[in-house]
Amino acid sequence: MNLRVRFFASLREAVGRPEIDLELPDGAGHGDLLAALEARLGEPAMAALRAGNVRVARNQTLTDQPFAPADGDEIAFLPPVTGG
Repeated sequence: MNLRVRFFASLREAVGRPEIDLELPDGAGHGDLLAALEARLGEPAMAALRAGNVRVARNQTLTDQPFAPADGDEIAFLPPVTGG
């Protein structure tokens, strides 16, 4: 399955790029997605993505983790937002 993974704001800075495309085996789950990201990005970037206040959207809808990705999904990692 093919996924587009996007990173926003401070997470984009931590990862060093705005998005990546990942190819996972059919039937891959949430753990497989995280393992593929860690292999591609390394531990420092993954520490930022695993922070407790980071939200994940699947196809532009916020989702709880874990979830099962599907072919063609867009997965977005969103940091907390402050305003004022």
